[in-house]
Amino acid sequence: MLPTPLTSHVLYERIYEPAEDSYLLLDTLSSPSEVAFLKRRLSQRNGSAKGVHGSPVPFIVEVGTGSGVVIAFLTAHAKAIFGRDDVLTLGTDVNSYACHATQKTVVQAVEESVRDSMEQGASLIAKGTVTPAKYLGTLVADLCAPLRSGLVDLVVFNPPYVPTPDLPPLPKHAVFDDLTSVSVSARSFDRDSHLLALSYAGGVDGMETTKRLLADLPNILNWKRGVAYVLLCAQNKPDEVKNHIESWGPGWAVETVSQSGKTAGWEKLEIIRIWRVKKEGLEP
Repeated sequence: MLPTPLTSHVLYERIYEPAEDSYLLLDTLSSPSEVAFLKRRLSQRNGSAKGVHGSPVPFIVEVGTGSGVVIAFLTAHAKAIFGRDDVLTLGTDVNSYACHATQKTVVQAVEESVRDSMEQGASLIAKGTVTPAKYLGTLVADLCAPLRSGLVDLVVFNPPYVPTPDLPPLPKHAVFDDLTSVSVSARSFDRDSHLLALSYAGGVDGMETTKRLLADLPNILNWKRGVAYVLLCAQNKPDEVKNHIESWGPGWAVETVSQSGKTAGWEKLEIIRIWRVKKEGLEP
């Protein structure tokens, strides 16, 4: 079992704390079936510059990093999960505090991975079984807004999926700074409450933010080997989501790859995998 990155440095009053949904993603992405899928998938050529393994360097993006536990896990254990060490990872989050926390989480996870390998012997390093990816950083951004078309090989998204009456507006930290008539503690409480709401409030059916991400996938994902993992809860109506993705046409496939939680109620979680296939509908 691959070790989970430490997040004890994270300020959970303003950043989403890793929970069952986060750990379901880690377990899914490191499961034998998904590791086999990703190794096969990311060994394929897509017409880009070749990496050291003879196929293009994989570009992995986590949208909404929060504490950074997921992108740190993928970065620290790139060789084990993707079967190659020439991997680039990047995160995005609308919460600037989350971006800073993610940076530290990734650095610590990579350092721990290298340290553990040294303790277990130089043979592990020589085999490259714990070689980390190259972490590019985490951008303060709305979903995939900064990314070029067709650039991303793998998107991972643990969205704000709880159904709520409305969505909080995207953070504007200057607004909090301008509240000069309000006490510092009140400003801090308002800010932290707002930032936490961004991490869980999903609007109608808990799907408003997820729908925006799904609409971006055909443009963002690599045109030949792009794949995305998206977490849903029962109240997000996963079957309707999958039917919608299937309506994109024969160039797309979707399936549930893992489930967790209660057998009824919105707490039941599942992860769907969305990927491009050949135009005739066959997996490449």
